[in-house]
Amino acid sequence: MSTSPVADQPAWLQALAAALSEALPRLHATSPDPLVSELIEALAAALAEGQLEITVPSEEHRLALEASPLSAAPHGPLALEGDRLLWRRWQRQREGVLQALIARGQQPIDAPAEPCVEEQSSGLDADQQGAVAAVLRHGLVLLEGGPGTGKTSTVARMLTAVQAQQPGSRIHLAAPTGKAAARLRAALANAELQLPCSTLHRLLESRGERFGRNRHHPLALDLLVVDEVSMVDLPLMEALLDALPASCRLVLVGDAAQLPPVGPGAVLHDLQAPERRRALGPAAITLRTTYRNNRTIAAVAAALRDGDQPLEPLLTGLLEPLDPDANLAWIQARPRMLPAALLERLRQHQQQLEQRCRQSDPNDPATAASLLAALDACLVLTPLRRGRWGVEAIHQALLGEAAGRSPQHWPLGTPVLCRHNLTELGLANGDVGLVVERPGVPRGERRLLFNTPGSPQPLWIHPAQLPDAEPALALTVHKAQGSEADEVWVLMPDTGRPQRRLLYTAITRARRQAQLITPLRAPADSASLMA
Repeated sequence: MSTSPVADQPAWLQALAAALSEALPRLHATSPDPLVSELIEALAAALAEGQLEITVPSEEHRLALEASPLSAAPHGPLALEGDRLLWRRWQRQREGVLQALIARGQQPIDAPAEPCVEEQSSGLDADQQGAVAAVLRHGLVLLEGGPGTGKTSTVARMLTAVQAQQPGSRIHLAAPTGKAAARLRAALANAELQLPCSTLHRLLESRGERFGRNRHHPLALDLLVVDEVSMVDLPLMEALLDALPASCRLVLVGDAAQLPPVGPGAVLHDLQAPERRRALGPAAITLRTTYRNNRTIAAVAAALRDGDQPLEPLLTGLLEPLDPDANLAWIQARPRMLPAALLERLRQHQQQLEQRCRQSDPNDPATAASLLAALDACLVLTPLRRGRWGVEAIHQALLGEAAGRSPQHWPLGTPVLCRHNLTELGLANGDVGLVVERPGVPRGERRLLFNTPGSPQPLWIHPAQLPDAEPALALTVHKAQGSEADEVWVLMPDTGRPQRRLLYTAITRARRQAQLITPLRAPADSASLMA
């Protein structure tokens, strides 16, 4: 990460960086050093994006750090590891979490494994067989792989093997978001595994900044599967480990190429370090064979995941010669306005949702589930909340002044985003519901319809029960992690920041079709998309 000034950052972040660079030397009775101050400001900017560390950019900066009491162990607030700099608090927390995970991976299971491995490995490739063997022999298994590599089907075999090895096992499924938890539960139900499933916050009985489950009130489980672990930040993983009995097996499932979590500390990314992978040994498995042929989407995702070619020539080489029937299309549009094709498709989706809501009885659980499933017909993603290609501009174009008002004023069928973990309602930050009219309430009075993982009944709430609700006709890429849709439209404006993980995460939300929109630019600007 660069240590360039934070002048292009939000005002609050500039103020925080300036306050830290002034206060830390004073609190540690040392004179300010401009080079160290630059690094403190860069660390503050990095932490705002969920990153715990930066690269020390020069020998001069490194020497300044080594001479500063601010990096002196054990009390200095800065920690220098080779050419990496991070806050000492996060360094200690990260090392504690990573060591605890590795210790679980090295912990043997005292039960026979071979008969269960042989029984559940039929038809699996070598990596999948390794995953089945690992869950029967280790306290932790790290299962990684890109889209279509069979992660969920492998997890199903792993669970069946554990049930055969340890009948009556108490098993729970979890994910960071409600959407991801619902997808995991449905996928495993298709494999005839009916298991309890929830968000991690609900499992841990979130109470604001604290959790009801901890070492004093641990989870009563024998096996926990956590999906979409790329979204799990350091504090949440620490809370989970604190609440997990030592005897409970833990299976972490994810894709390390996706975006890191919004909160501090990318645990899955940190586990990719060669020394940590070696320490996990056979408890860390990467699935490499692609079983779901998603054609062009899969080819572009693989190039983004595994290659190091700059993004602009990569897209040009893969997408310009595309067949019209390809399942990924590339559109270049004027950056000063929202693309007309995008707005036309979204209005069509909006009208279809409204029509279904008017023609259906959402009191019927099956009908309600069908209405909510219709949300997954089309998904629009952008990395930005604000700006001409941001989420707010899209909602303003589609809803007008009502976009800034409560859901009571939105058209029927408008998707609505929950922005908080509301454990008393069973809702999680990132859950998406629908604005509907419920029979039995005064005509024109809106209600919000949601699904909750693990419950066959829909959840009805009054708009006043959902604070700070937002329309969800478009989402940021971060908010969409864990989601999927038949058709995904991706706006990729020039943000001045690396785009590969954003684009990879966005296009892999598509089950069938993706439309990628990038700014139309003059030849002199052709290198502006960053690698």
